[in-house]
Amino acid sequence: MALTALPSHTPGGSNGDPSQAAPSRAAPSGTVRSGSVRSGTVRRGVLPHGELPDVHRALLCVALPCLAVSAEHGQLTGQGLEGFYQSGRRLLSRCLLRVAGREPLPLQGRLVDADRARFSAVVRTPADAGPDPEISVERLRDADGTERITLHSSARGVRRFPVEIILGTDLAELAAIAVGRAGPELPASVHAAGLRWAAADRGYSVVSADPAPQDALASAGLLRWDMELAPGASRTIELRVRADRAARPTGRTASNPLPEASAEGDDPRVRPLFAASLGDLKALLLRGPGGSTDVHPAAGVPWRCGPPAAEALWAVRMALPLGTRLAAGTMRTLARTQFRGPGRDFGRIPGPLRDAGPHLPPSCTGVEATLAFPVVLAEARRWGLPEGDLAELLPTAERCLHWLRTALGADGLLGEPGPTGPRRVETQAHAHRAALLGADLLESCGRPGADGWREWAGALRLRFRRTFWADASTGGHPAAARCADGRLIPHASAGVAHLLDVGLLGGGKQAPGLLDATETERLVAMVGGADLDSGWGLRGLGGKEPGHNPFGHRAGAVRVHETAVAIGGLIAAGYDEEAGSLLRGVLDAAEAFGHRLPEMYAGERRTAGGAPVPHPAACRPAAVAAASGIHLLTALAGIRPDAPARTVALRPVRGAPLGAVQLTGLRVAEEPFSLRVSALGLGMVEEAAPGLQLGV
Repeated sequence: MALTALPSHTPGGSNGDPSQAAPSRAAPSGTVRSGSVRSGTVRRGVLPHGELPDVHRALLCVALPCLAVSAEHGQLTGQGLEGFYQSGRRLLSRCLLRVAGREPLPLQGRLVDADRARFSAVVRTPADAGPDPEISVERLRDADGTERITLHSSARGVRRFPVEIILGTDLAELAAIAVGRAGPELPASVHAAGLRWAAADRGYSVVSADPAPQDALASAGLLRWDMELAPGASRTIELRVRADRAARPTGRTASNPLPEASAEGDDPRVRPLFAASLGDLKALLLRGPGGSTDVHPAAGVPWRCGPPAAEALWAVRMALPLGTRLAAGTMRTLARTQFRGPGRDFGRIPGPLRDAGPHLPPSCTGVEATLAFPVVLAEARRWGLPEGDLAELLPTAERCLHWLRTALGADGLLGEPGPTGPRRVETQAHAHRAALLGADLLESCGRPGADGWREWAGALRLRFRRTFWADASTGGHPAAARCADGRLIPHASAGVAHLLDVGLLGGGKQAPGLLDATETERLVAMVGGADLDSGWGLRGLGGKEPGHNPFGHRAGAVRVHETAVAIGGLIAAGYDEEAGSLLRGVLDAAEAFGHRLPEMYAGERRTAGGAPVPHPAACRPAAVAAASGIHLLTALAGIRPDAPARTVALRPVRGAPLGAVQLTGLRVAEEPFSLRVSALGLGMVEEAAPGLQLGV
C-alpha cells in the first residue's frame, strides 16, 4: 500500500526510541480512531484513510525511553496510539477497568508531572442508597509502566463487588501503529501474578499485579479480584508492565545533567511554566552512543525521538542557564555524525530535509545543525563549559566552519541543498552568527581564521540589504528568501525573527547583526504587526499572505521556538515593550495548554474570550518548546555571562513586564546561580560562584 509523507515537522527514520519513524499523512483505511466507532468495517487501532494521528487531546506521560499515551477518561482501549511504550514498542495497549460489572464514570484526567497522570472516576453499584456514587476510583499512571488503581468507599456499610482488569497488547512499533499497521492483539498466557505476551520477532511483555488476582483468564486477558471495602476504607491494586529488556528513564538517573532549578514571580504563570518546561526537558532526555556522557534531548514526543539534530542544539542553547552539561552531551553526540571523509560534505552535520513553506522548493533546511554547532559551543564556553569538553568539541566546530566556507555560493550567500536551493533569510542569519561567534571561539582558543570570518561577516552585512530587502521605496522589510534565479520572495514570515538573534560574545556583549539600527526598527514593526503576531505568538507566514494556512508548519502556524527567539532578540536590541507584548501572548497560550507548550499551534487570530487552537499532530512535549519556556523567563533577567573572564552582567527588561521574578538553581561557571529581578526592573544576584564579578 502506498503511503504519502507526514508533514515536514515529523521526519521519519527510527532508532528504536518512541518513535522517530513518523506516521503517514495518508494512513491505511480503517474506521476506528481514538475510541470512536464509525460506519464500515471496524478494526482495532486503525486510523481512517487520510487522517492525521490524533495526539492533541491525549495525555502523554514521558520519561524516555518510556512513554504512556492515554485518553482523558483513563481507560486504555487499544485504540489509536493508547498504551504503554518502551523504546518505541507498545508493551500494553489495553487496560480496561470494570468495577461491579461496569466501567467507572470518568470525571477528570490530567497530568500531575511530565511523567505521571492522574485519572478520577466514580462507580455506582446496585447497593448505593441514593443518587450519589459511593465508590470512587483513582488511577495514577507513570510513564515507566507502573499504574496504581485505588478504590475508596464512602458507603455506610460494607461493600462487596468484583474488580476486573482486561489487558492486551500487540507488541507493535509506534511507527507501525501510527500508520494503521499494528496488527492483531497477541494471545496471552498466565504468568505468575499476571499475564504475558510474546512474539518471536518482538520480544515479550509481562503485566504483574499486586495483590495477585484471585482469577486469571488468559483467553480473555482478564485479571479478577473479589473486593470487600469497609466504610471509609481503600484498596489499591498496583500493575507493573515490563519488557524483555529493562529500561531506566535517563532523566531519573545520575546522568541527568539538569539541576533542580525553579522560578517564582508576581505573575502566577511564572512558576508553573518554568516547572513544566524543566520537567519536560528532563522527561525527553536520552542517552547517545557514548552512554552517560552523551545525554541529549529528543526533539519531541511521540514522533521525534531519534538521533539529535538542529532542534536539539536550539533547545540546549536556550537551556544554557541550566548549565552546560546537556549542551556538551548533545554536541558530543552530534559530533559523531559529522562527515569527515573527503568531498563537499566534509564538516557538515547531517540533518533532515524539510518543507520550507508554500513559496519555496521542497527539501530545504538541512544545514541548520552545522551552523548551530559553533554557536552553541562558543556560548557554552561563556556560560562555563569545562576546558576538557571545549578541547574535545573544538575540532568539530572548526570542521563546521570549513564546510560553511566551501558551501558558500559565488554570491557569498549560503543556499539550501541542491542546485536550485534558495537563499533563505534565516539561513543567512544562522551563517552570519556562526561566523562571528566562530571567530570569537577561534580567537579565544588561539586558533587561526578569526579575522577571515569577521571579514566575511562584514561583507555579508553590506550585501544583505540589496539582496534581501523588499519594497525599499516605502521603507521596506526583510524578505523571506531569494530564489536561485534572483526572484525575491517578499512574503512576511516568522523566519525573519532570526535576524534579531545575534549571539553572545565576551564581556557580555552582543554580536553585531545583519541589520543596522534603521533596518532593525523596520523589522520590529513587522514582527509586532497584526499580520505576523497572532496574539498568541508569531505566525510562520503572515495572515494576509497567499498560501497562509494557520495549521501549516511553515505556512502560518505559531512555532513557539521562533517566537521565543524573537522575544530574546527584541530584549537584546532594547525593544522591551514589544518583547513584553509578545511574551504575554505566549504565556497566555501556555496557560491554555496547561503550561506545557507544544512545538506549535494554529496561527488563528486571537479574539476576546478565545483560546489558542491546538495542532492535531504537534509534539507535546517538544524540546524546543520546553527550552523556550526556560528562555522566555531567563531572558527577562538579561543574564550575560563570561565565565572565562569570571564576570556576569544582568540587564533586566525595563518595566518588568511580569512584575518581580526570582530564578533559583541556575548555573553559571558550573556553580549555582540565583537572582532576583524587582518589580521596578532592578536585578540582584543572590547566589553565584566564588570570585564571579558582577559586570555592567
